[in-house]
Amino acid sequence: MYDFTVLILVGAFSSSVAITRDILATAEVLAGRSNAAPIRWRLCSVDGGTISLQGGMTVDTVKIPTNINDDSSVWIVPGLGLNTHKEISQRFEKNDAVTAIHALSQHVELGGYVAASCSAVFMLNAAGLLHGRRVTTTWWLAPLLQNIAPDCTVDADRMVCVDGQVVTAGAAFAQSDLMLHLLRERYGNALRDNVSRMMLLDGRQAQAPFIVPEVLASGNNLVARIAARVERALPTPPSVGELAQEFCMSERTLSRHIHKATGKSTLSLIQSVRLRYAKNLLENSRMNVEQVAAAVGYQDATALRRLMKKTAGANPSRYRPIVADY
Repeated sequence: MYDFTVLILVGAFSSSVAITRDILATAEVLAGRSNAAPIRWRLCSVDGGTISLQGGMTVDTVKIPTNINDDSSVWIVPGLGLNTHKEISQRFEKNDAVTAIHALSQHVELGGYVAASCSAVFMLNAAGLLHGRRVTTTWWLAPLLQNIAPDCTVDADRMVCVDGQVVTAGAAFAQSDLMLHLLRERYGNALRDNVSRMMLLDGRQAQAPFIVPEVLASGNNLVARIAARVERALPTPPSVGELAQEFCMSERTLSRHIHKATGKSTLSLIQSVRLRYAKNLLENSRMNVEQVAAAVGYQDATALRRLMKKTAGANPSRYRPIVADY
């Protein structure tokens, strides 16, 4: 019996596959020191054998089991490195993807758990597994996922989302956060913490600090103009009503345009711009936290600290550059 089944497709994102394998291999070594049960895992593909990944790398796999009635392992799909709707659609039409999608659906139907990061989350949607769930994916693909899967809630700010039998994670290197989460859930904090220390991995709770609103909007001109307008106005950002009036539309119409492009509300977009600007000041200026808070329109540093902790999972001090003392 296995604890983890890593399902790898031809052309999968090399780093996502590698970090999955390396974390599991490290956990296997450290399990005894952490008073955890031995870890049992396997790398699988539809046909088995050596699988080619992006960038010319390869990985050896075994064929996915044909009888999964007694399979209690978590099926993990590393990121696929797909960046557009066309790429995703074309990839999922290939025979190996069709077979993998069916197997994922069957595994959940039989009570199993599945996990995926990045564009692999779209595979779970193709398998019909996202209906009614809260999920996340690569933040710049979140609007696309929300558009093609309107019956789920896509939370682009989160690094990892857990909803029932489905666990999803954000952009490519969120695979490490996904794996640390799965280790903690199945083996406890001790093993998870030991793996994190050994590999110098720092579990992150949110993608929010990395989101660029204009990129999230995939080049949407209106959102880019609104983001620029908000940033220029800091420390006094315009209200939703003022933005709607300035861009000659109702608040509802403005909200609809922004949500379609980014998956966010107008207020959330304004907040994203303020937080991004605050992060930039923290990283690239000598302003203290109180001065940064004032520069982006917060009454005091406490408000900024609270908001960053809530949305980014970190205090402002985390974004201060480390100065070496020679």
